[in-house]
Amino acid sequence: MRPTFLQPLFAELSSLKGIGPRMNTLFTRLLDRPGEIKDPRKIDLLWHFPSGVIDRSNRPKIKDLKPGELATFDAVTIAHKGPKSRGGRGQKSRFSKAPVRVRVEDSTGELDLVFFRADASYIERQLPIGELRYISGRPELYANNLQIPHPDHVMTSEEFENFPKLEPVYPMTQGLTGRVLQKAMSQITPSIPDLTEWQEKHWLAKQNWPDFKTALTQIHRPDKLEDMSASSPARQRLAYDELLAKQLSLALVRRQLRSKKGRSLKGNGRLRDKIIKNLPFTLTGSQQSALAEIYSDMASDNRMLRLLQGDVGSGKTVVALLTAAVAIEAGHQVALMAPTEVLARQHIETLEPLCAAAGIRLGLLTGREKGRARKQLLLALEEGLIDCLVGTHALFQSDVIFKDLAFAIIDEQHRFGVEQRLALQAKAGPMGAELLVMTATPIPRTLQMTHYGDMDVSKLTEKPAGRKPVNSRVIPITRLEEVIEGVRRAIQQGTQVYWVCPLVESSDKVELAAAEERHAHLTQLFGNKIGLVHGQMKGPEKDSVMARFSSGELPILVATTVIEVGVNVPNASIMVIEHSERFGLSQLHQLRGRVGRGEKQSSCIFLYTPPLGATAKARLEIMRETEDGFIIAEEDLKLRGGGEMLGRRQSGDRAFRVANVPNLEELIAAANDDVKLILNEDSELKSPRGQALRTLVYLFECDEAIKLFRAG
Repeated sequence: MRPTFLQPLFAELSSLKGIGPRMNTLFTRLLDRPGEIKDPRKIDLLWHFPSGVIDRSNRPKIKDLKPGELATFDAVTIAHKGPKSRGGRGQKSRFSKAPVRVRVEDSTGELDLVFFRADASYIERQLPIGELRYISGRPELYANNLQIPHPDHVMTSEEFENFPKLEPVYPMTQGLTGRVLQKAMSQITPSIPDLTEWQEKHWLAKQNWPDFKTALTQIHRPDKLEDMSASSPARQRLAYDELLAKQLSLALVRRQLRSKKGRSLKGNGRLRDKIIKNLPFTLTGSQQSALAEIYSDMASDNRMLRLLQGDVGSGKTVVALLTAAVAIEAGHQVALMAPTEVLARQHIETLEPLCAAAGIRLGLLTGREKGRARKQLLLALEEGLIDCLVGTHALFQSDVIFKDLAFAIIDEQHRFGVEQRLALQAKAGPMGAELLVMTATPIPRTLQMTHYGDMDVSKLTEKPAGRKPVNSRVIPITRLEEVIEGVRRAIQQGTQVYWVCPLVESSDKVELAAAEERHAHLTQLFGNKIGLVHGQMKGPEKDSVMARFSSGELPILVATTVIEVGVNVPNASIMVIEHSERFGLSQLHQLRGRVGRGEKQSSCIFLYTPPLGATAKARLEIMRETEDGFIIAEEDLKLRGGGEMLGRRQSGDRAFRVANVPNLEELIAAANDDVKLILNEDSELKSPRGQALRTLVYLFECDEAIKLFRAG
């Protein structure tokens, strides 16, 4: 269990004063929580860092107040003007349409505080006549008189004692106010415990970093503007803490994994020979190198856990099939798991002809397989009549029983969490399954250490022979008609076109072209042979549209990012990405990878709405300059940070909560060296520092390592 001295930090926010069911719901929406945890906790709010600060250090007298200049001052209430408080039965509302005005004064002058649609009785209680209050707000001129409409803060003397000169500003969600969040935070920060230091003293001194409690307190109660910087000692300290916790956790898990005996999988090559003989291309040097590494792992007695990185179109699926064939040659079964039904069915289409030629029996299991067909499939799987089962999350279900699962392949690994990886391996029984995970999202070396440090890594750096570079162009939306005319010429020549939009439906708040609107527009121009695919469609409907596009029946496919991975239509050689400035680099790269798969020269058009911000402009320039996914991944890391690149929105694994700082790479490298030193000197973490490091791992909830601690 978690150490008792940490339990107060992990108490639910609802235990705080002022956090009832409604506020708890708003905090639930706001805060990032790990895994299956539903209700927000104090620690989740502590990891919710400010995005800015309001300087309330200006403390003038009333006569010195200036319009538009934020000020904090003390004054005595002398009069309430406007509607009187109302209440009682029969009253429709206690809120008056007329403003409530409160006259306040100090030794130098008078001023009105103005409250619109306010509860007069509440204002009277907040600003009782004859009593001193501290007021913070921004004055403005009205009829040549200064007034403050809706002051930010009205405080008693006791409340003002704890009022910060620098007020942090936090990312918020609709319905939640900064005042409520600040009140909750003020109840938590004093209770941060003094923890035994887990960092080396000389390292802390060299970096000029504060202790953990001081660092976390400075973030939420800054003494100076510099404390808010991502380069501040407090932020750097906490970022390093998180990176050290993650890397230590992965190193412990990796060591434990390597200590377990694995299956030695050695085939006779008969299936692989048939597959290679029927390939329409020759294996690249990268594929051959990756296969040699994976074959060696499979043949070893140690447990295999390898990550196969391959840029878009580099041939990961063929590598996966050839490695699966080793396990099948040895008499075992294989599972191939994909994150979406579209991708799972695409794998089946790619694999079927090669498996048929080799005599490998394939099966497909998604959420759509039901009834008698599903029962027959599962019976065949349990009896060993299926060699390789391709599927989605449906593979986790309890009634999915393999006769002898020995090898598992997880595609697009970043969309699955560690728990899901382990759940699939558990289908193999006590012996476990050798595991190959794949991603078409190239991962920078620094992020490999923190997110995939428990894995060996193979890379596919070449594309199949004959692949032509994609012609990438960045064009403003004002030239939309030119783009449409270009599309018209292309489809007249038999080319097919992807047209990607970021939303499914129109939104009044976000002015983006919706897929449905663009589909309707293009249908008016080109007739009814325009396909539409988005994530809210039912599986069969989606499959039908994709099949018609793949067969060439539909010249244009309008889609959301559901086609980001896995879709393979060689005749589609034009990709139009609308509002490209709204997409991340990795996503743009994946989308562009849908074209350039056939013999024709392909083009990708990045449509954007001017003016471009600096980051969006940098992204699009990178896309225009290179197709190398590994270069793009490194640039993406610089632009967005590790938490965003592999964040919860894109990943089954959690984002960095703290470590989104400018010098991320240097901190990761230092943490990597530190972990090696720690485990070399104290592999069981039993020394005083080792025990403190266990606390660190619990603080950042590195689940896999915690399970090892609990198991002894």
